[in-house]
Amino acid sequence: MPGNTQHDFRNSELNPHLVSTPFRFKTNWHVITGASCSGKTTLIDQLAEKGFKTVPEVAREFIEREKAKGQTIEEIRADPAALTCQVYDMMVEREHRLNTVEVSFLDRGLPDAFAFFRYAGMDPNKVLMDCFQYRYASVFLLDRLPYQRDGVRAADDETADYFDSWMSRDYRTLGYEIVRVPVLAPEDRFEFVMHKLSEPGLNYQFN
Repeated sequence: MPGNTQHDFRNSELNPHLVSTPFRFKTNWHVITGASCSGKTTLIDQLAEKGFKTVPEVAREFIEREKAKGQTIEEIRADPAALTCQVYDMMVEREHRLNTVEVSFLDRGLPDAFAFFRYAGMDPNKVLMDCFQYRYASVFLLDRLPYQRDGVRAADDETADYFDSWMSRDYRTLGYEIVRVPVLAPEDRFEFVMHKLSEPGLNYQFN
């Protein structure tokens, strides 16, 4: 029956009437994002070692915390919608605690959540307005490395492609200019990001 048909949000676009909403605050936050197995954690760790303030990925921290309590990865992922909402709420809370002036590198920004909401069968527009609280200074999207399982990742190549595509589209829809980071040796990736941030006209201040 038509009344029992459940809407499929897997390919839902962001609301075109809302995506031009002005941001409340500009920040010196730089997002490092990408699909599963893109090398985000390695790059974030490098930035931390060089003395930059970094913000780890909330989802990974949440999963590791629950595993430490005795839950299996299967139990943690049993309800994708609940997991997605819990992680998202933590992301929002974490951003509210950050200093907008301080240069910080974030392992994922709030717009990453849109793809996860879709994948879990939820409308990404439910959380769209949260993303206009803070505008990021830059967004780096890492090209994927050869896939490796590590006890946290669960995506296959097709799923990873899905997230990569939507993350790129969503950030661009919100007006961000995506900087694609190619597959390079870890140190070369770090230098690539530093070079991009020092290019004339970007006006990123590392104080």
